[in-house]
Amino acid sequence: MVYHQNPEEALNTMDAHLFGREAKLRRHFVWDERGELVVHTTCSPAGSGLNEDSLLVLDLGQGRGLFAVADGVGGHPGGEQASKLALEVLRDSVQERTQAGGSLREALLTGFDAANAAVLELGTGGGTTLAAIEIDKQRIRAYHVGDSSVLAFGGLGKIKLETISHSPVGYALEAGLISEAAARVHEDRHVVFNIVGDADMHIGISPPLSLNFRDTVLLASDGLFDNLAVDQVVEELRKGSLGAAIENVVVACQAKMASGGHPDDLTLIAFRPSTIGKRRASRAKQSG
Repeated sequence: MVYHQNPEEALNTMDAHLFGREAKLRRHFVWDERGELVVHTTCSPAGSGLNEDSLLVLDLGQGRGLFAVADGVGGHPGGEQASKLALEVLRDSVQERTQAGGSLREALLTGFDAANAAVLELGTGGGTTLAAIEIDKQRIRAYHVGDSSVLAFGGLGKIKLETISHSPVGYALEAGLISEAAARVHEDRHVVFNIVGDADMHIGISPPLSLNFRDTVLLASDGLFDNLAVDQVVEELRKGSLGAAIENVVVACQAKMASGGHPDDLTLIAFRPSTIGKRRASRAKQSG
């Protein structure tokens, strides 16, 4: 089923949306004064029609929010169950702790640990990657486990934040030992050594990043960067409306999957601050 939401409808009517096991889904929102938000997920064109990816959009009020993408580990029993459960537990933990007055950072770290414990308790051997960003007004911070990615870049294409995949190929790429093109065709590209559902799970945390007008933030399961180069994705997403840009990226990725690429589930969350938010911040600074 495909979902569409008119961009004029406000995201703050959602409170929290968690999407799991959707064969295909696309929604485009305006998040009140904060910006544009587009979510997309499709199952692998070479799969059974079961999408092992899940995504979460959580509005916490007062300019705060949480976006997250989880990718059930393929080839393991219960991967699709693990991805949805991890986001359910993360959502509930973050809501509970922030409503009790805790910091969003503390709530997220506790939520990741709680999600890991819950997936382990399934006892299926399943696991999931998990990438999330906290948003606090115009500031973000990324958290991730595994090879789902967080990327942030400016309107001219300058990359401001890029997570490193927790995999042998990801670390080799970061160290400059292999090229990005070589990484996409490496025989071990799907080997991940850090997942939610492992007693030794650890969380990668980025420094905080302040967003500017026309910056774009992207969360993606590995179906994206296993098929498209980072520069190609940035070039498509930095221009035009976010909804049209996501459509272009999805079409390009699916075309690559169909012609020598790596068929996989594909899940994206993209956010771009709005001009309204920029004007409000400017007026507040002037009045202060």
